[in-house]
Amino acid sequence: MEFLLDVMQVSGGTNRAGLAPDVFAMPAGMAIRYDQPCDALTDLITGYHVYRATGPASIGQVNRFLPGTANVRFAFEAGPISVAIGRRTFGPLPAATLYGPTGTALKATTNGGIMIGFGVSALAWSRLFTRSAAEYRDRIVPLADALGPVATQRLTSALRAAERDDQVAPILDAILCDLLGPPHRESATIRQLTRLIGQDGGDDVAAVAAKLAISPDTLRRLAVRHFGFTPKMLLRRARFLRSFLRVFRTPGGTDYSAIDPSYFDVSHFLRDAGTFLGMTPRRFMAMSTPFLDASVRARAAVLGAPTQALQVPAETSERIISAVPARRAPKIDTAPDSTPTPVIDPAEIPMPDQGGPVLGA
Repeated sequence: MEFLLDVMQVSGGTNRAGLAPDVFAMPAGMAIRYDQPCDALTDLITGYHVYRATGPASIGQVNRFLPGTANVRFAFEAGPISVAIGRRTFGPLPAATLYGPTGTALKATTNGGIMIGFGVSALAWSRLFTRSAAEYRDRIVPLADALGPVATQRLTSALRAAERDDQVAPILDAILCDLLGPPHRESATIRQLTRLIGQDGGDDVAAVAAKLAISPDTLRRLAVRHFGFTPKMLLRRARFLRSFLRVFRTPGGTDYSAIDPSYFDVSHFLRDAGTFLGMTPRRFMAMSTPFLDASVRARAAVLGAPTQALQVPAETSERIISAVPARRAPKIDTAPDSTPTPVIDPAEIPMPDQGGPVLGA
């Protein structure tokens, strides 16, 4: 099936009202889009993203991204893509992939095109996939291997039929609502654990188990099954990401005074950087990461958290999420006369040269 969305027509932006266009500003040849899922998917899907990369600088571009939760991604009109997670490299990747939950930063080598994706929370994992998230941690696999060939083809074909990037969110909303299985019997505990992981604090597993009123063994089983890692690792990863992003978003990136107070000292934080970045924070921030820079900024504005691993369920959404029906899709309106997203031309936005683009989030 022909891909209808022209690469140059991916203008970026969001379906959330009231955000200034400069939130999505990118260097020439690149565009980024972040969209909120519909209310029924608010705590299941951690957001939709669309990236566009064109021009000579997009060929062989290397970029790095932070560890986090699982993602589903589709590449269209793209050159070969390979991704290194730790010491293992995956590639060239197929067009539809599942990125499992990760415990270390990703290094992506890409060659232009369009990447469309969505983040999968632990709650969504419990309703979309039958196997343990731990089986996919620090791995990238063909989506059909995890979700099945029929669902994968359905998603791919629908996205191929999109004519504008603002149609991606309603297309995915409809299909994902239809693909969801029933709420997991432990969904309330999964939700509470997600909230606790997102809060400031250390890595005291016993305290978390006590707050959830479950045994440490039950907590470990639930975390590994739906989040992909042990509770200790999830708490450490979240603490590090909170701290690193505070440094990352500070001009100069050398002020460690804002790191989580549960760190004993800066050297403790730097040891975690070795685990989750594979290098020091200063070395990571010295690299060209235009899409990571834009993602942190745009994602925080649209979805309320700068990275997926720190996104927590809304306190007011429990009734909505538990009521999402299994395998019943809402209708979507993609009529040609619907109002398009305002075009943001990256070439008209004065920005320093940050290197070429990379696909992924």
